[in-house]
Amino acid sequence: MANKNVIWCDPSTLQKDLQGKIYIVTGANSGVGLETSKQLITQGAHVIMACRRVDAGLLAAESFLSLKGSFEVSKVDFSDLQSVREFVERFKENYSKLDGLMCNAGALFSGDKAKYTKDGFEMSIGVSYFGHFLLTELLLELLISTKGSRIGILSSVGHAGSPKKRYQVHLDDIHWKSRKYNSVDAYCEAKVAVNLYALELADRLKNTDVSTASVHPGWARSNFGGNGSMMKILRILLLPFSNSITNSNEESAQTSLHVLLSDDAPKHSGAYFSQHSVLYRDKECKKGGWPMTSPNPNARDLNTAKKLVALSNELVGLA
Repeated sequence: MANKNVIWCDPSTLQKDLQGKIYIVTGANSGVGLETSKQLITQGAHVIMACRRVDAGLLAAESFLSLKGSFEVSKVDFSDLQSVREFVERFKENYSKLDGLMCNAGALFSGDKAKYTKDGFEMSIGVSYFGHFLLTELLLELLISTKGSRIGILSSVGHAGSPKKRYQVHLDDIHWKSRKYNSVDAYCEAKVAVNLYALELADRLKNTDVSTASVHPGWARSNFGGNGSMMKILRILLLPFSNSITNSNEESAQTSLHVLLSDDAPKHSGAYFSQHSVLYRDKECKKGGWPMTSPNPNARDLNTAKKLVALSNELVGLA
């Protein structure tokens, strides 16, 4: 049974003919990324499903073979910047356009000690933000040259925090070397970075045909959070109420699809698009909105966004 609070794409959006269009969806072997890919392929697009586990991606996509469009599964590990560079090189060898990029991959890494990527980034911000930052920047030329291209980056309700605790990106300690580590705080700060990046990109690309967005898909009934973590425990405890407070992966993919395909989304480049969520601590945000003003002012500060991007260029070796 569908959640009564779901915001659905306009039917005409999901009936558009996407033949000839090319999309990249990261983290596409399961959950929201898989469902987003499926709908794009259903409408005739060619989708590059960018996955860390290629075998899992191929297995998950077996049912797509009969759909109107086409797909390929390509390996990328967002905890390894060299893997991102290699993915982009392969893509550019085969394609001269890119109609849409949905940066869907991300994870919450539980534990009381910070884990680090191969390049020395705290894992949550490394995977959710820095890996996708490099991917987007390396593909930006193709996106700019493709008429009406779109960029979506998955954020989270977590970035909003609460009226008593608004998360912010700590540019002076982005790797969690000086502060006491908290895995939830690290994840939420990473998602603030996502919102800021979408905002900065929109400002930088305002004279182009590219539109950007940060996306909260809602509380998906997926494997997010991994096994043996607090997220697994929470899913078990809330199982009796699951249908009333969470969404199927199809429902959760609606916001990503709206950003990639709707006629309205490009009018709000840089904005935050949110599915409904009971997890918002600000009551007025629970219904979501396409777009919606984030209740966290730290996620709407263009000056901070520009500083973050300048730092990011240095850290990933683009400066």
